[in-house]
Amino acid sequence: MYSKEVANGNAPLSNHSDIDYSDCINLWENDDSAESSPHEVPKFEAYLYYFGLRGPRHWGPKLIFRTSKDVFTAPLPEQETCCMQLQPVYEHHILSKGDLWSTIRSRVVKLLDQRNIQHSSIDLVRFSWDSNIKLFPYGTVVTTPITIWVGVLPGTLTGEVAFKSSINILNLLKEHGISDLDVAYRESVAKGSSGPELSASVSDLNPLKAVIDPVTNTLGLPIAGFKTPYNQGTMGFYFKVDQDLYAVTARHVLFPENEGNNTYSYVAGPKKEVVLMGSNAFHNFLVSIQGHIGIMNHTVVVLEKQVAALMVRSKGDGPNTEKETRELEQTQRELTKTQAAIEELKKFFVKMKKQWTRPKDRVIGHIIWAPPISVSTAPHSYTLDVCVIKLDKKKFLQNFRGNVLDLGPEISPGKFITLMYPRINAPSDFDYPVDRLLKLRGILSAEEIRTPNNRDHKGDPMRYVIKRGHITLTTIGCLNGFESHVRRYSTLGSRDSVEAAVYPYDNNSSPFSWGGDSGSIIVDALGKFVALLTGGTGSINSSDITFGTPMHWLWDVIKTQFPGADLYIEDDNN
Repeated sequence: MYSKEVANGNAPLSNHSDIDYSDCINLWENDDSAESSPHEVPKFEAYLYYFGLRGPRHWGPKLIFRTSKDVFTAPLPEQETCCMQLQPVYEHHILSKGDLWSTIRSRVVKLLDQRNIQHSSIDLVRFSWDSNIKLFPYGTVVTTPITIWVGVLPGTLTGEVAFKSSINILNLLKEHGISDLDVAYRESVAKGSSGPELSASVSDLNPLKAVIDPVTNTLGLPIAGFKTPYNQGTMGFYFKVDQDLYAVTARHVLFPENEGNNTYSYVAGPKKEVVLMGSNAFHNFLVSIQGHIGIMNHTVVVLEKQVAALMVRSKGDGPNTEKETRELEQTQRELTKTQAAIEELKKFFVKMKKQWTRPKDRVIGHIIWAPPISVSTAPHSYTLDVCVIKLDKKKFLQNFRGNVLDLGPEISPGKFITLMYPRINAPSDFDYPVDRLLKLRGILSAEEIRTPNNRDHKGDPMRYVIKRGHITLTTIGCLNGFESHVRRYSTLGSRDSVEAAVYPYDNNSSPFSWGGDSGSIIVDALGKFVALLTGGTGSINSSDITFGTPMHWLWDVIKTQFPGADLYIEDDNN
């Protein structure tokens, strides 16, 4: 298929460790899988076929079986890496008619269950890779046919059973006149990704810009239950009813599995309080402030040396005196600016440690409604994993801006615009806000989810979406046009649902979400609500595919429980 530089020792064995050359040799020399069954994938291919799918220099999920005809070539030491990338699907000449994909997806579930295959998800995807990486950045891009991609629990499926199952699925497709789809199986687990008044957002010129985000009142706040501070997630969005202010997240963020799955409605008595930042998040928050102070202190040392040297050189009457005098003035201004920023950060650190250290000081509200995690009835079958928090208005309204998504300082405005619209020959619908706060208006309809409104750098149809979460902060991903089937396993049994699916931006990007991002709101380029992030499939922490409950359905559920609920909270509500 394609070669990779794994044998050079340049690819990680997992999400956190580099693969060693000896690991590759062991895979190669001990590859006896083909001897056990003609349908067992060779070990090297099983572990490296999806290389790069979870980001550059990372292994992808383990391949169990595939019907695709591309040939996988084991990489040699002198060959360069070529990474696999997930591509969304918006159109198929037969599947796009009516709701045929929903019908076929349901029948695939039954076929898998008949063979007792413990599947975790069924997705409709395409894959692509650069077949000539030496022509970087874009060589000859290969894109596969549409693939029904089945996730199965690790260690539960053999190649032989997967082969027989794929025959069943291909025969099902033939019944509907479809002969251009592939089927593939990979190992994957579906899982949930779980004081004083809050501050206003600050501009990119403010010295606090890199650290203040967790204590502002924009969307994406890190939250946890007061009594479960180590189970952390993200606040999704706000709404109001009359004069009361509420926030929405995923139920599993604030209700650990051992608390059961019963309806919770607060009437009176002790409250289930919610805190801004759990124990680990607050510790990391303080550490990040100290880290920025440390970096700036080193910068001051360098600038002071530069000032001293320039002062000596600028006192002469040589040909460069005027130039060195200007450089001295600029360096002195930069030194003064950096020293002032350090003082601001120190004051901020003292304030945060003094006023926010006690969890009680970080309480921002209490849970008022959380229905059981469940699946809606047909035809939607969406996950209902929602929790509503009644907020302490005193902590929010002083600097409240409503449902705005802070795009964060991690991606520069120019880079952000380029990512949201990579085609240089056409204007973008995305307008980067001057204050970095993307105002949310409108809800993406089911039809809009199925319809791309953009194109990627290759010219292929695409709809880009954005989220800001507790763990991965701001990420951009690709919304798939076809919904996925997901099966989650727990001590209470399994639960099947249908989910909106988001893929990573490309194979040079990190996953769209990690554990701890649950509850985030996913929005499109124009600030329309798309979905509430509920989890994903992949390894222990990161996700190959991120799942969410479509907002066009979820908002109706919330309005039924909270008559008069209004998403569009104006800035002057304080």
